[in-house]
Amino acid sequence: MIETLGRYQILSTIGQGAMGVVYKAVDPMIDRTVAIKTVNLSLNKDDLAEYEARFQQEIKAAGRLNHPNIVTIYDVGRNENMAYMAMEFLEGRELKDILAEGECPPVSSTVDWIAQAAMGLSVAHENDIIHRDVKPSNIMIVRGGLAKITDFGIARMTASAVKTMTGLILGSPRYMSPEQVIGRTLDHRTDIFSLGVVLYESLTGKPPFDGDNVNAIMYATVNHPPAPPSGINLDVPAMLDLIVAKALAKTVDERYQNMAEFAHDLNEVKQQMLLSKPRSAVIAKNAPSQPKPVTLDALGLGVGRYQKKDEADEAATPLQLAKKFDSFDATMKLAAMTDQTAQFEQYISDTKKMRAYQGAITGPLASLPVSNTIPNTSTKASATPLSKKTVYATPSISVNLAPGRAVDDTTVVLSPYDDSEIAPISQWAPIAILVILAGLVIGLSVALFIR
Repeated sequence: MIETLGRYQILSTIGQGAMGVVYKAVDPMIDRTVAIKTVNLSLNKDDLAEYEARFQQEIKAAGRLNHPNIVTIYDVGRNENMAYMAMEFLEGRELKDILAEGECPPVSSTVDWIAQAAMGLSVAHENDIIHRDVKPSNIMIVRGGLAKITDFGIARMTASAVKTMTGLILGSPRYMSPEQVIGRTLDHRTDIFSLGVVLYESLTGKPPFDGDNVNAIMYATVNHPPAPPSGINLDVPAMLDLIVAKALAKTVDERYQNMAEFAHDLNEVKQQMLLSKPRSAVIAKNAPSQPKPVTLDALGLGVGRYQKKDEADEAATPLQLAKKFDSFDATMKLAAMTDQTAQFEQYISDTKKMRAYQGAITGPLASLPVSNTIPNTSTKASATPLSKKTVYATPSISVNLAPGRAVDDTTVVLSPYDDSEIAPISQWAPIAILVILAGLVIGLSVALFIR
């Protein structure tokens, strides 16, 4: 083990990972204990470029944040063998180690820890930093029950200089959001989903999405809604079921829209548990809807790729208007509106030739030609009255009834039957006059005879 690193005196080794070693050290200038995270510069060229880029990303992300629930960065440096970052030394345990003991922590403690993590991530989001790797091993619980977010190594900033390969997904599969699995553009709401997964696992002792392999876990993340936590742990209040469901909504618009809302609801539940009385200001009111299942091929998991954009929907076949529609006015209006006048040319011509119809069709249909053939009817009903039906008014068609035809309050729709055998009133008028005159003459004669 090395003895010094820059001005720092190394005390012990805390841990070791793919990037390098984490040391416990002391800063002799101010007698402060620190944790030093290193990147080994003796790695091969490709690995070194990746890890150093992530290391610099973490420095930029965490270094610009100052919040009690985010680990503090003190200093950065480099020598010929390694780059290093001196940060706040946290005396506590990772949430991952607490969950690994096999027993769920008290519900009140879990709610408090996740609420603190949400408040820390809220500050990161306000500074345009998305963590993208929220999981139990990146939440440290220190003395006094204080929760701290660590490891911003794959965080994304608005003007990030770190570029990733197309299709490459960074993060831990069990805690990824659906949009992270599919490979779509991420925003701050991906951290809300991941923190919701951590909350679920802390309440129940098991992850909400599981499987035999990475593909099965990703498929479950996109398609399967988890069981309510209260059904697994009876100590979980029903209100937490709604909060977890809202945080784990498959679509981002149904999720909490920011970490402050998530933290607000958790703090409300914490108050409810402490005071043993209901609260009415909780944002989560009901569980979000679940989208339709997505296949592995749609996710790109079957061919080793991730879907980048939605496929275009096939053009729908337009519906055709029935020629036997029961209202002439409505049929004509719909034909004009749907550009189907050509299909109704013969129908309009035949209607114009009906004897019962003596009006004119106006509007966009008036220009259609009139057929010289009068429609042939197999039977004729003598003195058949006009059929009546209520239809919708149409401004583009006017109907003028023949003189002498009675109408009521309903709109008259002309019948296809031929009523040519109905004698017009004008033919009966002379006969009626003669009958009346004859009656008068006979009446006068009778009167004179009686006298």
